[in-house]
Amino acid sequence: MTQSTLSEVKDAVTARATLLVIGVLALQLLFIASYVGALHDPRLKDVPFGVVGPRAAAEQAVARLDGLPGSPLDPRPMSDEATARKKIMNRDIDGALVVEPAGHTDVLLVASGGGRTLAAALETLATTVEKSQGRTVRTVDVVPVSSRDFNGLSSFYLVIGWCVGGYLCASILAISTGARPADPTRAAIRLGTMALVSIVGGLGGAVIVGPVLGALPGSVVALWWLGALITFAVGAATLALQGLFGVIGIGLAILLVVILGNPSAGGAFPLPMLPPFWQAIGPALPPGAGTSSARSIAYFGGNDMTASLLVLSGWALAGTVITLLAAALRQRRADRPDLTGTGTEDAAARTSGV
Repeated sequence: MTQSTLSEVKDAVTARATLLVIGVLALQLLFIASYVGALHDPRLKDVPFGVVGPRAAAEQAVARLDGLPGSPLDPRPMSDEATARKKIMNRDIDGALVVEPAGHTDVLLVASGGGRTLAAALETLATTVEKSQGRTVRTVDVVPVSSRDFNGLSSFYLVIGWCVGGYLCASILAISTGARPADPTRAAIRLGTMALVSIVGGLGGAVIVGPVLGALPGSVVALWWLGALITFAVGAATLALQGLFGVIGIGLAILLVVILGNPSAGGAFPLPMLPPFWQAIGPALPPGAGTSSARSIAYFGGNDMTASLLVLSGWALAGTVITLLAAALRQRRADRPDLTGTGTEDAAARTSGV
C-alpha cells in the first residue's frame, strides 16, 4: 500500500466513523444475543395458575403442581370455576384446573387470547400431569384468540409497527435537521411533529388490524389512542436520547426498543415462558407494555392495563421533559460568550434546522 493510499485511508476513516462502526457491530452482536437468549429455549416458569375443586382434592392438586420439576406453575386454590374464569379475564392468572374427583376427567381453563403458545404449553403440561395420575383433561378456552389472529401475534406486530414508526420519525428529524435541536422552540416543534405523526399512525394501525384485516377484535378507538401513546412514547424517548448523545442516541433507542424490547415483549412467547432477565425488563419497556395493553383491549375487555399505560406515559413524559431540558442547556451554552467567539458561532448555527 502506497503512502498516498495510507493517507487517503487515514483521511477517510476518522476516529468518529470508527467509533460509530464499532457501535454498530456491538448492536449487531447484542441483537443476536438478546433474541437468541430470550427465545431459544422457552419454558414455563411460575405461571399464575388456579386450582378449583373440593378442598381436599384441590389441596392435593396444588401440592402436586407446586412440586413439579423446574417450578413451571405457581398454583393457588380458587373457590369455584366462576372465580377462576373471572381471574383469567382480569389477567390475574393464565389458566386454571377444575378438579372433578367424581369422574376421571378434569377441566383445564386457558386463554389463548393472551398467547396461543402459552395456552398450548399449559395444555401439554396438564395432560402429562393428569396422565401420570391415571386421569384425562378437557381444555376449555375461556378467552379464545381470533381465527384471523394466528397464534395471537397480531397485537405484538401491531405494537412493533407503532414502535418502529416512533423511532424512525425521530431519527429522520435528526438526520434531516441535526441530531440536537438548537433551542427549546425547535425541540417543541419536533415534539409537536412527533405527536401529529403518532395520532395519524395510531389511527392507521388500528384501522388496518381492525376493520381492514379483521385480525383483532376490540375497540378501534381504544387501539387508536394506545397506538398514539406508544408511537409518541418511543419517539419522544428517541428525541431525548438524541438531545443528550447526538446521533449515538439513535443507536441507544434501537438498543432499548428493538434489541431489548422486542424479544421481551411477550410476542412470540408470552412473559411466563421467557428467561428471568427478559421477564423482568419486558413490562418496563414500550414494546412489552404496548403488547400487553393491545391484548387487553382486543381480548380481555381492557382489564389489567393500568401498569402498562403508566409505563408508556412515563416514557412519553420523560422523553418530552428531557428533550426540552437538553435543548435549553444547549441554547444556554451557545449563548454564553467566550474568548474564542464560538458562542457567537453556535448562536448563528441555531438559525438552521428544526
